[in-house]
Amino acid sequence: MIRFTSPAAASVSMFEKDAKALIRMMGHSGTIPSAIRAEDVATALQHLEAALKAQAAQTESPAKQPTEEAEAPVVSLNVRAYPLLELLKTAIATQKNVMWEQDKAFF
Repeated sequence: MIRFTSPAAASVSMFEKDAKALIRMMGHSGTIPSAIRAEDVATALQHLEAALKAQAAQTESPAKQPTEEAEAPVVSLNVRAYPLLELLKTAIATQKNVMWEQDKAFF
């Protein structure tokens, strides 16, 4: 698990695979732990929103035909990113840094 924190908002934890993907979408290397300075958070948010929009456009597919087998619902990365997007927006509004690290206390 990876925990995103900022003095501006409550922390956000997510699975490492999703967190690394979102960190890279923000324009960072995926290094954990790391941080974004307050003055760079707006740029990171713009990168993330653009990447999520592009990914959503690529993954849109025509409606599937119903099958007899029940498939588990898939939660898109856009949905998983929502808490992080809100944290970034709050950090921008309050001009605070955003950090992330391994969340070893989760398990």
